[in-house]
Amino acid sequence: MTLTELKYIVTLAQERHFRRAAERCFVSQPTLSVAIKKLEEELDVTIFERNRSDVRVTMAGERIVSQARKVLEEAELVKQIAQEGKGQINLPLRVGAIFTVGPYLFPHLIRNIKPIAPEMPLILEENYTGVLRQKLRNGELDAIIISLPFEEPDVEIEDLYDEPFEVLIPADHPLAKQEKVTRKQLEKENILMLGEGHCFRDQVLNACPGILKHSDETSLPQGTSLETLRHMVASGLGITILPSSSSDKHIYDTDTIVERPFAGKTPYRRVSLVWRKRFSRPKAINALVQAITSCSLQGAASI
Repeated sequence: MTLTELKYIVTLAQERHFRRAAERCFVSQPTLSVAIKKLEEELDVTIFERNRSDVRVTMAGERIVSQARKVLEEAELVKQIAQEGKGQINLPLRVGAIFTVGPYLFPHLIRNIKPIAPEMPLILEENYTGVLRQKLRNGELDAIIISLPFEEPDVEIEDLYDEPFEVLIPADHPLAKQEKVTRKQLEKENILMLGEGHCFRDQVLNACPGILKHSDETSLPQGTSLETLRHMVASGLGITILPSSSSDKHIYDTDTIVERPFAGKTPYRRVSLVWRKRFSRPKAINALVQAITSCSLQGAASI
């Protein structure tokens, strides 16, 4: 039994698909399949039930995968302890961020981290909250930048900044003539939204629960990113809501699209940094927090 084999079964349990699991482990599908079969034979137990379209973890497999995950976490901790003698801020730091934060924060972060920790390069990744959570838990990422709420055992959470929402409107739309826009007015419009799985979509719906009253989600396309939503607004397809940091730099002028604040209480999101409690490089985390909180993001308010 090897750590590599344990990594394979943990990944397959997450993906429930041999090809996707093999891609995540950077090996061929036959290599992954043979290694897992070998481990099952060694342990004399069936870890996975296999069929054409799906892979399911057996009851015995659930306990084995759970223990394998703990073993991998301990192995990662051993590596971290071994690296401590080399200096906490002299090694790469693996940082993930949700799709609606990364593109707007990372350029500022890269610039700010260099004078603070010049020998600590950042390995950056953007993904969904659920994927980032899993990678943090498995030790594939050292820290993640997410938007609250976020619940996970055995982690530390540092709040970074609050970010207000803005309404993005085609310049020739009647609402563009107003200084502010009410939630009630938005209920009468075609609202363009991100697809399922994006936490920002859920936050918008929580802040403006009646916002899709007029919109036909079956006919309106859903955006895969905030920039896609911006382009669709520019084309006149509808209106959208974006976090303020995304309006910092874009290619459209005010003859094409305009941003308007909400009337009344402005909805916002809180962006936070999360890392494992047992992560052994607190100086690296402190440097990351310092770099992020010194970023000048459009509309963001430090906490």
